[in-house]
Amino acid sequence: MAKSQWSFKTAVELSTALAAKKVSAVELAEDAIGRIERHDAKINAICVRDFERGLAAARATDAELARGVKKPLLGIPLTVKESYNIAGLPTTWGIPAQKNFAPTEDALSISRVKDAGGVILAKTNVPLNLADWQSYNDIYGTTNNPYDLGRTPGGSSGGSSAALAAGYGALSLGSDIGGSLRVPAFHCSVYAHKPTYALLPSRGHTAPPAPPLPYERDLAVIGPMARGAADLSLLLDVMAGPDPLEAGKAYRLELPAARHTDLKDFRILVIDTDPVLPTDETVRGTIDQLASNIEKAGAKIFRSSPLLPDFAASSRLYVRMLLSFLAASFPADVYTGAAAAAAALPADDSSLQAELTRGIALSHRDWVMASVGRTRLRAQWRELFKSFDAVICPIMPTPAFPHDHTPDQAQRRVLIDGRAHAYTDQFAWPGIATLPGLPATAIPTGFSPDGLPVGVQIVGPWLEDRTPLRLAELIEREFGGFKPPPMFDD
Repeated sequence: MAKSQWSFKTAVELSTALAAKKVSAVELAEDAIGRIERHDAKINAICVRDFERGLAAARATDAELARGVKKPLLGIPLTVKESYNIAGLPTTWGIPAQKNFAPTEDALSISRVKDAGGVILAKTNVPLNLADWQSYNDIYGTTNNPYDLGRTPGGSSGGSSAALAAGYGALSLGSDIGGSLRVPAFHCSVYAHKPTYALLPSRGHTAPPAPPLPYERDLAVIGPMARGAADLSLLLDVMAGPDPLEAGKAYRLELPAARHTDLKDFRILVIDTDPVLPTDETVRGTIDQLASNIEKAGAKIFRSSPLLPDFAASSRLYVRMLLSFLAASFPADVYTGAAAAAAALPADDSSLQAELTRGIALSHRDWVMASVGRTRLRAQWRELFKSFDAVICPIMPTPAFPHDHTPDQAQRRVLIDGRAHAYTDQFAWPGIATLPGLPATAIPTGFSPDGLPVGVQIVGPWLEDRTPLRLAELIEREFGGFKPPPMFDD
């Protein structure tokens, strides 16, 4: 079949083409659907198809376009992570017991996307309970990386990243607590933005069968994914803003502009590795090359600073607080066993594995003390961002690893330059932005020698999401970005 001129265009490019009547919304939807039907038997990114309603929405969009209606996402085909409620479609979070759960109303973010004219075609695959950097479960099976089918596309928004890389629409919605937006973007050569904590309301992004009430999940956020940096801002602006059931009664959102508009004006701290979790030669090399390139373009690059918070201490605090939150949903027997294991740990064991275990059994008193530590950490970051506009650092230590479905994640290992490290130690680099709640934009930076994608995250100041997003756009404009996987570029 002849290659479509639309399959890998960005949402911004598609909006321009739609406005100029070079293509219709129905044609774009049919193009994405065609790619899903041709390729997804191999990738398995799509777990729930909603083509009929999607095409109906596209037809309605074309009628609006003909009337001259203007909306941010009008006619843009997109996918949505399975964990978002969409009325009439299953929301399972990969939990077999919830395979028949279907919400009766859309998540708030889904309503906003639809109101903005977005054409939702399908839901994308996730790991069990959104708790892995792979995307597989007993309901929908395993999602493969479009650049190498034997490897992970990342998780927990791995279905979304694989869908974007394969050309299944220009945008997708994901979520992040342990890197679940940024890790899949890294592994599939796409873009994602973890917003400032609580910037985007998460009502309706709720584990089934819980009711879709507004509440804050500690550390967790929802956010946009795309194949182009500017598309992240487009989707972020649609999704953002307080929930009208709560804060929206009194507050409105007004994000500050990016600190700079030109690459030469940015002051950037670049970190490529750390003993807490080393990065491999490929990841270090691409970060160093990026730093060199943007320095030649005029940006001020710094390779170290005493202002950077202690990475080891903050990583330990992060995994402790993360597991404290996640453990609330653990079965009673699992929790009891973990609490006993935590009590048996040597007091001098400060490994990330030990802190994960301690976090499961954290008392409320200890959690409050940990939260005070997080407050101090935020103050340190505020001080750092007086001297720097952004921090560029790793997302993961290696390119996509082969599928590993060993049930106990503590038994898995990841090889970094030939040396085995604990699989769960990979929390460290996503945690650098998650614990203090900072915005972080994931961008592709190239490929490993064997063709696997690599990338970085751009961490920005609290509520200054537009600064890392703008820097991502400038880097993409100057040095390029997404490149389609060769095997699915038809």
